[in-house]
Amino acid sequence: MWLDLFAGTGAVGIEALSRGASMVYFVEHSARAVELIRANLASLGIKQGFRILQLEACLALAKLDQEEVRASIVFLDPPYKFENTYRTTLEALARSKLAARAQVIAEHEERFDPGSRFAALERTRKLEQGDTALSFYRPTAA
Repeated sequence: MWLDLFAGTGAVGIEALSRGASMVYFVEHSARAVELIRANLASLGIKQGFRILQLEACLALAKLDQEEVRASIVFLDPPYKFENTYRTTLEALARSKLAARAQVIAEHEERFDPGSRFAALERTRKLEQGDTALSFYRPTAA
């Protein structure tokens, strides 16, 4: 199960579906972006295997946690200019049962370091390419 936070156009989640993900949760606060995700899914003929939540990321995490959803992969890519959003979201994921066994991947600017540890969520790898970087986190013993 994939969780695509700050889903934007839905490209990452759609790619996950195309590569065999059984379920993708698209989380996006913007109504305009949610409509774009719906349009992109429809244009590709994707009718199942997804759920779209039009909520702020931390509210969506709380909702999914309450529903006892468990993720295998969590991808987050907030707008780069909202650097504090990385910390807030990673802290919420660290507190969540939703990501208890998940690989968490944060896409960010190479020059920005979102942090290496958030409670039991610890960065295990950082991959840099050009101006972009991916930080990989895994839950560990606190």
